[in-house]
Amino acid sequence: MSAGSEVAQPEAIVTNGEGAATAEKDPSMNGDAKDEQLLENARRQVEFYFADSNLPFDKFMWTLHTANAEHWVSIKTVTSFKRMREYAEKGPEFILRALRESTELEVDEKGENLRRRTEVAPPKGQFERSVYAKGFGNEEPGMLMKLEEFFETYGKVNAVRMRRMDGSKEFKGSVFVEFADMSSVEAFLNADPKPTWNGEELLTMSKGAYCDMKIKEKGLTGKAAELRKEKINRKGFNAFRDMEDASRGKANGKKKEKPEVYLEFMGSKIRVYEDDDNAGYVKMEDLPIIKGATLKFVGCGGDANFTEMKAPLRERFARVPYIQFSKGDDHGLVGFDKALTEDEIAYVKENLKTVNSKEVEWTIPDGMSPCFPLIIATDNTFAEEEERAFQIDRANFAARSALSRSQFRNGSSSRGGRGGGRGGGRGGGRGGRQNGRGGDGHRDKAKSKDKDISPSKPAGEEQAGEKRKRAIELDGGPDVGVRGASVPTIAVAKKVKTDES
Repeated sequence: MSAGSEVAQPEAIVTNGEGAATAEKDPSMNGDAKDEQLLENARRQVEFYFADSNLPFDKFMWTLHTANAEHWVSIKTVTSFKRMREYAEKGPEFILRALRESTELEVDEKGENLRRRTEVAPPKGQFERSVYAKGFGNEEPGMLMKLEEFFETYGKVNAVRMRRMDGSKEFKGSVFVEFADMSSVEAFLNADPKPTWNGEELLTMSKGAYCDMKIKEKGLTGKAAELRKEKINRKGFNAFRDMEDASRGKANGKKKEKPEVYLEFMGSKIRVYEDDDNAGYVKMEDLPIIKGATLKFVGCGGDANFTEMKAPLRERFARVPYIQFSKGDDHGLVGFDKALTEDEIAYVKENLKTVNSKEVEWTIPDGMSPCFPLIIATDNTFAEEEERAFQIDRANFAARSALSRSQFRNGSSSRGGRGGGRGGGRGGGRGGRQNGRGGDGHRDKAKSKDKDISPSKPAGEEQAGEKRKRAIELDGGPDVGVRGASVPTIAVAKKVKTDES
């Protein structure tokens, strides 16, 4: 992308703009005070792009940072980012004035490029400084600013990551927040009264507690629990990890060719593709459209035990159904590998009358039921669009699991990054790949010795009788799209570094 091109960014990730646009809102500020506040906001925003907490986890920024041997980045490119547009409108001199006041960044003599004053260092304690919060409802215009301002009342924030559903990219109403220090984490988690949003109390906990909660919900123990926690915590681009992988590849000689991975999903064999974050995904056009293969339960009271739910289902169904549920919700979805018959629906209703010791109501997709052709669905059914989105989520989850196992068994378990997103982003984030993107490139077939991954026995949703090797619920972390080509490793800058931070 050229230095002057515009970068489109959907609202997905909030940065530490620290009250950006506050000066525009506050009528008590005079002209000079507003200008000074805007200058500070602009400077802080750019400093965030280049910060240790963001730069090595933002693929596009890292590409810009490493494209030049001395790490100069075009100011014009940076000011084209969504969160910089209000400042860019004030002209180049305004931007230069803001940047030249920074102790973390430096501007070249021509006023055209900028760079960090120090080398990038791996940030420490990100996981421990991160919290989970749920209860923000549906996404609405301006939510980006509101979330930022809300969390800044508890301390300095490095990033707020809005969590989204796979496929639809719908906001889940929950976020991961990385604070700059532990005192801010404690201030948020120990707040009295508890944090609220629109008058409703939020569900809050540390990110570690969130991981433990998800592991407990799925009944995972031992190695499976460890892998689950690592998966939640490590997702997305990570420059340090990629450099380590490159170093290992050079030490081991010629890089192995990656085998093609296929997924057996709802009766169809589907190719699994690998994105630039080393995560698996499927193309929407490859997915079969199976109506009536999903049931929705309502009335569980905000909790559900997957182990208890699966027990009676194992007795009837060859493949254990896939369950999707979020803590605190009063409903969830159960997906099967084919359209259900009348008898199968009746079996579920009879043998799973309660979830979380509460009587639940089971419903089928909106419209004409495939099992009851003479009965039109009533108000207690859910939309076919919801079932389709759920099947996309299922397929992408299975694709990630299949590719992850393939990578592990082929000695390349390099998935991951940081949980919940790509580590802060440029204010608005980059959005997702919308599941149906092309550009997968050619991959030669490899003769895999892995029975679960081989073409004769695809990976993903296991055959009946096989040991189940994956969790059955999504982790909720958003899949993110990326821009640009492969990322070069960092080059040592040909300049004197200082101790300024």
